[in-house]
Amino acid sequence: MSTGVVVGDDVSYAFNEFKLQRGEFKLRYFIYAIQDKTKVVIEKQGDRDKTYDDFVADLPENDCRYGLVDLDFETDDGRPTSKIVFISWNPDTASVRPKMLYSGSKEAIKSALTGVGIHINATDYSELDLEASILPVVRKFA
Repeated sequence: MSTGVVVGDDVSYAFNEFKLQRGEFKLRYFIYAIQDKTKVVIEKQGDRDKTYDDFVADLPENDCRYGLVDLDFETDDGRPTSKIVFISWNPDTASVRPKMLYSGSKEAIKSALTGVGIHINATDYSELDLEASILPVVRKFA
């Protein structure tokens, strides 16, 4: 389903710099919002010293967002590594219209974030729990 929402060029540029951790894009995460029902923009970004918990705290409780977070973790065999994870935050408590807009526009942002192999959909905070929900999925790709 296409909603006509486009992804801004700055989103793609920032993502490519973020992947390489270059310049001002040595960051932990981005949070993206749909502005005026037409364009995906960067709403917030977290400095490198921020944590996954800071990322979750920056997500609105009752509204949808997209997130991209660079997770540092240990593999099952004890090696330190990191993975970039795309999270679609579509809480059950959000209104129907934004939920439909964000669900229908997800492919547009996913195609702009080339190279992100881990996509997670979350509808409540329990699905954002790092140890119980996120790391088990991410470790499959490590």
